[in-house]
Amino acid sequence: MNMVLRRPMDAAAGGAGGRALPTRAIQIANAVIFQAAWFAAVLGAAHDAPMAGTLCVLAALMWHLSVSAQPLREARLVVLACAVGLVVETIGVHLGWIAYASGQPLAQWPPYWLVALWGLLAMALNVTLRWLRQRLWLAALLGAVAGPLSFICGVRLGAGHFIDAAPALVELAIAWAIAMPLLVRLSVRHDGVREEANCP
Repeated sequence: MNMVLRRPMDAAAGGAGGRALPTRAIQIANAVIFQAAWFAAVLGAAHDAPMAGTLCVLAALMWHLSVSAQPLREARLVVLACAVGLVVETIGVHLGWIAYASGQPLAQWPPYWLVALWGLLAMALNVTLRWLRQRLWLAALLGAVAGPLSFICGVRLGAGHFIDAAPALVELAIAWAIAMPLLVRLSVRHDGVREEANCP
């Protein structure tokens, strides 16, 4: 576990010295792999290869679990994040303000690659985004800004298009302002990156 964790302990984020932090190398790798998988998913959807992009996301998640101290806890977080994403994106589909290029086997459901991106976000929550834990208001603000911006980037890359941009962006800002603090709270509850002192 020496590759994944380092000491000294972070008392503010993890308690009284029973856990260790991810290394700087893991933090950098997490950010790079996250971004690469995001582009793979979006470009795959844009070029009518949504499964290829989704497999890249799954590969990124498998890497994340392999370097996590408690992979089952991180896996639960990924599943919960995908569940939140499924709800949010299904609402978006039914509002009808965004259309997607590919990856929707059923018109009433969001693209599977888009739901997978919520799982991809989960891999960053306990690593590069763990500084949001004590700043839920900032998590809401970040969600309200970054969520719509992410969609704008996806649209420009060809993964979809806005049918009615103004209400779509407002809905995205509201949805992400609610979802991001919720995901941060879930990441605290299901933190598998930091190693518990009593772990074998």
